[in-house]
Amino acid sequence: MSLLGEGLLDLAWGLGLVGMIVAFYAGWREEARWAEVARRIGLVMAPLLSLTVLVLELALLTDDFRLVYVTQVSRQTQPLFLKITALWGGQNGSLLFWSWLMSLFLFVAMARADRVPRDLFPYMTGVLLLTQTFFLLLNRFFANPFETFPVPPADGRGLNPLLRHPGMIAHPPLLYLGFVGFTVPYAITIAALLAGRRDEGWLRLLRRWTLVAWLFLSLGLLVGARWAYDVLGWGGYWGWDPVENAALLPWLTGTAFLHSVMVQERRGMLKVWTALLIILTYALVILGTFITRTGVIASVHAFARSAIGVPFLIYVGLVLVGSLMLLAARWDLLRAENRMESWLSRETFFLLNNWLFLGIAFAVFWGTFYPMFSELLFNEKLTVGPPYYNQVTGPMFAALYLLMGVIPFIRWRRTPGAPLRFSIGSSALAALGAGALARAAGVQHPWALLGFGLCAFAGWGTLLDYALGVRARRRATGEPWPLALARLVARNPRRYGGYLIHLGVILIGIGVIGSQFYQRETQRTLGLGESLAFGGYRLVYQGIRQYTPATEPDVVVTEAWVRAYDRSGGLLADLYPYVLQYDTGETLTPPALRATLKEDLYLLLSGWVDGGNRATFKVFINPMVSWIWIGGIVLILGTLVAVWPTPVPLPAIAGVERRPEEQPMAAS
Repeated sequence: MSLLGEGLLDLAWGLGLVGMIVAFYAGWREEARWAEVARRIGLVMAPLLSLTVLVLELALLTDDFRLVYVTQVSRQTQPLFLKITALWGGQNGSLLFWSWLMSLFLFVAMARADRVPRDLFPYMTGVLLLTQTFFLLLNRFFANPFETFPVPPADGRGLNPLLRHPGMIAHPPLLYLGFVGFTVPYAITIAALLAGRRDEGWLRLLRRWTLVAWLFLSLGLLVGARWAYDVLGWGGYWGWDPVENAALLPWLTGTAFLHSVMVQERRGMLKVWTALLIILTYALVILGTFITRTGVIASVHAFARSAIGVPFLIYVGLVLVGSLMLLAARWDLLRAENRMESWLSRETFFLLNNWLFLGIAFAVFWGTFYPMFSELLFNEKLTVGPPYYNQVTGPMFAALYLLMGVIPFIRWRRTPGAPLRFSIGSSALAALGAGALARAAGVQHPWALLGFGLCAFAGWGTLLDYALGVRARRRATGEPWPLALARLVARNPRRYGGYLIHLGVILIGIGVIGSQFYQRETQRTLGLGESLAFGGYRLVYQGIRQYTPATEPDVVVTEAWVRAYDRSGGLLADLYPYVLQYDTGETLTPPALRATLKEDLYLLLSGWVDGGNRATFKVFINPMVSWIWIGGIVLILGTLVAVWPTPVPLPAIAGVERRPEEQPMAAS
């Protein structure tokens, strides 16, 4: 296994290095035959690395404890499904998994070579193979998953308990798909700069690839938040953990890029911004992988410290410096074709939007890395907690919601004042109405009232745009409103998919505001039959039991039974919070949940004595958390709509397709 795996890795990185050199040579000399050689090498990487992954999976499935990696992440009693997913359960295997996913993206890019301009293709191939080769070299010489023991142990340590939850099993692959996906738009951008392209034909290639990467990264962030909520037992879903932040950073700059590319497509402006944002996104992807894999920053997600840190830092530095130097050398090619004609234009507001996203990204970057800089430079260990992030990024997120509500009414070039005042006035009335409803419902915190008002302000503009489009279409065609809505979206998926993403973000904002400002908690020890009254609930302790699951013999489950009643004494649910005790000494305390649109009842078993006759429970009431998950689903649906191919234009329907704001837009 070891010899076969290492041989395949050697063949892969050797081919990648040759293909990279051939690709750049083909671009420099404009040699189509050498570009084809590089393309075929790119196509070979996927089956070659698939075979490499298969070898490691076979070692995991057969309990081949001669391999150090198998010993670290598996054991004989581990369930089959967990043995399979242990491929990305440790550092060395996860890097191989990253390389394998990279090879799949490379394969698709090479298979669609006919869609890439001939002068861009060899450079794009070279950049993709450069990334592929770097990670393969890491795997072969710094984080070898096929390293062996001189004397193999009888059994392994098993997968980290934190990684056994379905959410965490899905979370890394989704993040990796997002990370790897951003490599392709970066490669296209660098290829356009190297080829000296002045036209904007290559932009059409960027948007689809970026949206796919953004989709997977969004899914990864949402699944990671759900995993934290369901497994870690601290009552929250986002704690500004360094590895969470590492995934958020490229999401922020990638979102800014998707807005910037709209301006470049429509007005020939912000070309430098567009190129800079995709370069930053790629650099942050590599940096995020570096944080997770090297353990340089303490995190519940990060792997142990290893020797790959120095190569990662060198590569990130070379990529960033080299890309920025190339951007500076090609500055004249990126001159704007038009200028801002009015501050009251969509171009101006998208530029403000970009500044806000970059401001948030810088604040998150500083808070994440400042403790590391402080320790290196001043030998001081500092911690930057959630209060810093909430106070610094909160106002900028609020400003983004304000822009989200205004932009649907803003036109390209310049916007007439009277219609704009009327439209924004209607959104302001919606915001005031939402604030009044929230106040009547008992919301008193001024920042929470402001937040709900901003969500209503942003949502009203988006819904109004949908309503006007559907009304115009119904008048022209007589279609029922569901059919009119479906066909309106189908005719312009980029625009209305983007607005659906906005609605998802608004729903997420509502959930974040409610849970952040009005979370309540208490802790109490109860005897059998005793009750706890809290937040309109009455919780009665019924008993406790211990057992060992047949599928996981290395864990003891201690499960409590609690009945939840409402104020009137009606039974709401039977809740079963539990504690997992592993034979390695590690414990997990997943909660029992009763979730509604209004609030979540979040119950933890904190301890027990006297054989379970007395047990301690920690109770959280988390308002409106379900809105976050619903908003996440809406966001993903909107992205799928936005990435859907735009149909061939049909004859416009009077009053529907002729409105200026109906022109195609990229999804936000």
